[in-house]
Amino acid sequence: MGFLLAIVTALFFPGIILRVKSIASGRKGPGILQPWKNILLLLRKGSVFSTTTSFIFRMAPAIYLSTVICALMLLPFPGMPSYFGFDGDFVLFAYLLALGKFLFILGALDTGSSFEGMGANREALYSMLVEPAFFILFGTLALLTGHTSMQQIFESFQFTGHNSFIIGFIAVYLLVQIAMIENSRMPVDDPKTHLELTMIHEVMILDHSGFDLALVQIGTALKFAMYGLLIANFLVPVDAGQILVNGEKWLMTGEKGMMNHSGAGWMMVLQVGVYFLVQVVFAALIGLMESFRARKKLIRNPQFIVTLSSIALVAFILVLLITFKMIG
Repeated sequence: MGFLLAIVTALFFPGIILRVKSIASGRKGPGILQPWKNILLLLRKGSVFSTTTSFIFRMAPAIYLSTVICALMLLPFPGMPSYFGFDGDFVLFAYLLALGKFLFILGALDTGSSFEGMGANREALYSMLVEPAFFILFGTLALLTGHTSMQQIFESFQFTGHNSFIIGFIAVYLLVQIAMIENSRMPVDDPKTHLELTMIHEVMILDHSGFDLALVQIGTALKFAMYGLLIANFLVPVDAGQILVNGEKWLMTGEKGMMNHSGAGWMMVLQVGVYFLVQVVFAALIGLMESFRARKKLIRNPQFIVTLSSIALVAFILVLLITFKMIG
């Protein structure tokens, strides 16, 4: 369910960002589906390869997209299980994305371009610095809920008090910032820059063209939808209990017991509606940040990224206090 909704979201996510940036700058701008029209145009074109590149450069876009799709299939939707969820699946989720990025970096280095080498260097550095924040965050949630599966973590996490609201706010903030860093957006990178010396992601795809460039852009759109799905798992309500599909009946844990098909159907419609609302707000937020926020100096980016790990540690210490593991 989450996988299919993320694919649908990816169709509109880049376009919403462009529309918000166009409106914020007083321009008419392109339509919401314009990014995918460009992708469809690229899919019909052939790729041009430099004579200095090897098979690594050619297979990097396909592996990059494949790892994003595999990582996306590990994510649940509120009330619905993921395709391949298991205990500790967030570790595989992180390293699937790392594998795709690793091949993408190797592909950039394979061109022999000094500009792409600089972009690959920065991409590797930022990914390395943001990784602790992700693992500290999910370690914190695992400690709080007593589960290590993303599905069980999200189902067990409830906004029931001041502490849960603080932890939930920190988690959503960190996921938004991690999404911006992993997708090379503001404030660490500017997707619209035209100066190779300050590019990160854009300079790494300078040699990609045609079908391969389309694969990279599809992967980027899916990654945005993927992080939006992670955020939605915190914010989309799951009613009074966990919803499970058992044969032809919809069951609900709680005092109400059995739910009829109509009630379960309306609840699912509500959840899907809130999910799309979260994604639209997330995309609009990105558009607004890129319209009114200046890009940080490159020398300041590592300090900013390391700060995210410090914020995640604050949540971790708070959970230790809540669970009395720092007392006695």
